Amino acid sequence: MSDGAISQDEIDALLAGVDMGGGGSSSGSFPSPSLDTSILANFAAETVGTFANSLKTMTGAEFSVQKPVVEVLSRDDVLKNLPEMVVAVMSDFSAGLTGDHLFLLSPDLAKKITSLVNKEEAPELDEMALSVISEAIAQQVGTQITHLSTSGKLPGLASRPAEALHVPKAMVRFPQDTFPVFSYPVSVDGTEYTIWEAFSTEAASGIINALNPSVSSSASSAPGMLSPSELAGLGGMNAGGAMGMPGMDMGGTMNMGGGMNMGMPGMNIPNVQSVQYPSLQQTVSAMEQGNIGLIMDVYMEMTVELGRTKKQIKEILGMGEGTIIELDKLAGEPVDILVNHKPIAKGEVVVIDENFGVRVTEILSPIERVSDLR
Repeated sequence: MSDGAISQDEIDALLAGVDMGGGGSSSGSFPSPSLDTSILANFAAETVGTFANSLKTMTGAEFSVQKPVVEVLSRDDVLKNLPEMVVAVMSDFSAGLTGDHLFLLSPDLAKKITSLVNKEEAPELDEMALSVISEAIAQQVGTQITHLSTSGKLPGLASRPAEALHVPKAMVRFPQDTFPVFSYPVSVDGTEYTIWEAFSTEAASGIINALNPSVSSSASSAPGMLSPSELAGLGGMNAGGAMGMPGMDMGGTMNMGGGMNMGMPGMNIPNVQSVQYPSLQQTVSAMEQGNIGLIMDVYMEMTVELGRTKKQIKEILGMGEGTIIELDKLAGEPVDILVNHKPIAKGEVVVIDENFGVRVTEILSPIERVSDLR
């Protein structure tokens, strides 16, 4: 008999919004369809090299990211493999695919990446650190989208900006039912880690169908359904019921016009044509332009930074008129251009009449912007 206490499993389930009552499954009433994990594994293997290179570019350290193990797991199965606290990075698809998409890292790995990028010994998982992790994952998501968009596999594919959170594992929003999970073995500086990537069943099925169209086409050949070739044949009929083949009319007389007259009473064959879908890419672009137009007149602080240096408190207190401070910039080196204290470009100082100005010489890439944050 229960003493009224709540178990840890029940606490975890309540935090995650899972119904523990009735003895039913916490993952829903309907099982997820089977997924071809071999196709997903090949997809992951083709992008894993770029994942390691992106981490190396950001941190300057040698990262090793191995081909992941791909499994279809339940939420409880995933939770067993995770530490109590995790860094969850949500990057759901916004066009081309539907469903959840997230990455999970241990806090130790997140701190390691942050320390290498920001050159800090013991970083905290604050907003700055989480932005570094978001950028690292965004690079991998961009690689995956590029790979899937190549050769028209999933044109117009896009995702929402990656957002990292440091939360208890029970608070992570996992996909419903069972879902595919990629487990990437990662090593840096002799220490082994794991990065987990999870897709919803809908998103994973879309990837499988894009990479292997035969999977989806086999489903259309079920009994009672027309095959693609049969549909194409119907598309050749005109509204009057004439098929583009020589033959007899249904009354037994030859049709010298080169067609078979389908004039049977009560028989009406429709004119089947392919559906023309609008371009998703143009629609998304128009929406983005409309949204950013709302803030075009908002002012932002732009700063040009000549250089930086670090001084001990006693050195700062000892400063006076005539003190020369040596900066970390070399003579003639480009200055940094910052917007709201975040670097966006580099330039050279010029003189305009009696005022200083700066001529933009380089726009920083997203990786460089994160690397310059300190």
